[in-house]
Amino acid sequence: MDVRQKGFRTKRYVLVTTLTDAAAYGANDLAELYRRRWQAELNLRSLKTTLQMDVLRGQSPDIVRKEVWAHLLAYNVVRALMARAAAAEGVRPDELSFTGALHALNAFLPRLQGARTEEEASRLGTRLLRLIGRRRVGDRPDRYEPRKIKRRPKNYGRLNEPRQQARKRMAEKA
Repeated sequence: MDVRQKGFRTKRYVLVTTLTDAAAYGANDLAELYRRRWQAELNLRSLKTTLQMDVLRGQSPDIVRKEVWAHLLAYNVVRALMARAAAAEGVRPDELSFTGALHALNAFLPRLQGARTEEEASRLGTRLLRLIGRRRVGDRPDRYEPRKIKRRPKNYGRLNEPRQQARKRMAEKA
């Protein structure tokens, strides 16, 4: 498949896919799907890093499930606000910054909770949507990132021994 982009040399790629019907799935359609993967990666990064889901703190499977559902709920609340803000500003939701929307929401929450009348809350909500709608990100469909793990500092040290030994050592100290 040849990929042509204005201002750049044509690049030739070999794409392996299970979509075998060339009439239904042309080369340009497949190239567009591949470009959209970047948006999916940004969404996962927003969920994991921006909402601090990179480390789950639950001690049991049931609590971990609840923690995951809480993160998904928060993610969808922010995305719903972004969709409303995008509609009000006449842009696509993926043109808005997830981190910017989250910061704006966190800044407005105390004001919204302290609103004395429904009219005041509505006015603040409108201002919040306008602020979210102005926090835009660039369109970077062909951007790519290295497939490397970047360790971020955590509050906990690394476990360098079997968990049972560590528990035993902790019990002896207590």
